Amino acid sequence: MSGFQVWFVGARLSAGAFLLFVLTGLSGCASLVPQTMGLRDTWPQGVADRVELREVPFFAQQEYQCGPAALATTLVHAGAPVTPDELVRRVYLPGREGSLQAEMLAAPRRYGKLSYQLAPRFDDLLREVAAGNPVLVLQDNGIGFMSNWHYAVVVGFDYSAGELYLRSGETRRLAVPFTVFEYTWRKSHYWAMLTLPPGRLPVTASEPAYLAAVAAMERVADPGASFAAYSASLERWPDNVAASIGLANRHYARGELEQAEAILRRAHVRHPDAVAVINNLAHTLSDMKRNEEALAMIEQAAAPAGSPYAAAVGETRTLILQRLGRES
Repeated sequence: MSGFQVWFVGARLSAGAFLLFVLTGLSGCASLVPQTMGLRDTWPQGVADRVELREVPFFAQQEYQCGPAALATTLVHAGAPVTPDELVRRVYLPGREGSLQAEMLAAPRRYGKLSYQLAPRFDDLLREVAAGNPVLVLQDNGIGFMSNWHYAVVVGFDYSAGELYLRSGETRRLAVPFTVFEYTWRKSHYWAMLTLPPGRLPVTASEPAYLAAVAAMERVADPGASFAAYSASLERWPDNVAASIGLANRHYARGELEQAEAILRRAHVRHPDAVAVINNLAHTLSDMKRNEEALAMIEQAAAPAGSPYAAAVGETRTLILQRLGRES
């Protein structure tokens, strides 16, 4: 495809200036850009040839602070009223003159947004952008052995032109050839992340990875955020035990015991041996003053000594018996 013939590469980012140098022969070196070479033969099914998310905001980076600028770009797009200056204290490390990936993933959760690390696949990046989700990426724009790490946000692409469009440094719309982008991106092992409202799932989300992201958000975000995330999870993966328990727990915390029971009942039908489901259902039934029913339920929990659920099952059984006026 002529659109993938490339002759230049973005090199060093210093104070937002993008310097260019000639990189001959890159388009012929499949080992340097293997995923781009794959796209020449097989474009992701269902993905349009051209997409650009023009509504994504832009924040020009200050000095070395590309992390706060890129993260503010995706956070504001996700509905969080933040600025790069607010994010500096959360993600910028002055000693390193940059931001680490762990901080970049952690910061959105404090604003009630979900951060999700993509699988290291060019296809997944394209699918997310095509679905309307800007993708924050980590690149190395250095020359030779001189690394120059940089965060940018992919907001579009054009297959026929062989270009990606980025919010990058001091440039609102930076057009970068596919091969050049992969060459700089692969040095980070294709690291990329999304920042999304909690009720919006990545189109490429894997079940375990997404639920892990929700659990991480739940520890610091407002309960409403995890409620929305678990609800969306259960719609996509109705058999998921963790999503069922998470959503039931959120209903329970709101005092919505009937809703919690209904979710746990469905989970119990699908997973009759799931001890955590049995325990939580029994506890909910007991709180609803249905203790005989609760006792029959907790007796189904097979949690031998040493099981991570053994203590919780024992406590629930004791509570039910006490409420029934019996000895444990």
